[in-house]
Amino acid sequence: MNRDGDDAGITSLGSLERQVVTLANGASVRLRPIVPADAPRLLALCQRLSPHTVYERFFSPRRLRPEDAHALANVDYRRRMALVAEIERGPEPEVIGVARYAPSGEGDIADVALVVEDRWQGLGLGSTLLEELLRAGARRGISRFSADVLTENGRALRLLSRHVDVTDRTTSDGVTSLVFRRRGDPPFSSGAAASADRVGMPAVALGGS
Repeated sequence: MNRDGDDAGITSLGSLERQVVTLANGASVRLRPIVPADAPRLLALCQRLSPHTVYERFFSPRRLRPEDAHALANVDYRRRMALVAEIERGPEPEVIGVARYAPSGEGDIADVALVVEDRWQGLGLGSTLLEELLRAGARRGISRFSADVLTENGRALRLLSRHVDVTDRTTSDGVTSLVFRRRGDPPFSSGAAASADRVGMPAVALGGS
């Protein structure tokens, strides 16, 4: 499939953001930056998600609308970044997971969101997407991130605990809000802010922007 038109504007992205990974079930999955042409693939992914995963991702039972998918598929690859995981399925690749960050509205903190299709959960894809997203942010000078997670979403909270160093955690009305940095990054300065408000569309589903 020719993606020359899709790749306009992302030619400067590093090879670490374009790779093939092997999941625990032996399946090969391609990771790459999102492109505008992915909007219909995002809609298709959302339609395949279970109601439970939709609620964990968006904090509501609603599904994406075409205008939502268009907005999510168009990023600047710096302040707003998204990576997709896709498999070859027929004439068109099928997106099975997405990780993204966007400005949180709280200083220089970027809000993180992540979702993996139900049948691909538990195979290591969420961990890979999260790690690659945080690495992409670090290469763009972003060191502080936030995420809102339903407090009952133990899988997402465990995922974060394995990959990040949490610097602030608050829980209110069934939502746990976290501020964190990528594990191994230098500590924040002592004067750095360590709180974040819930914004936009919530984070495996992690809620976020």
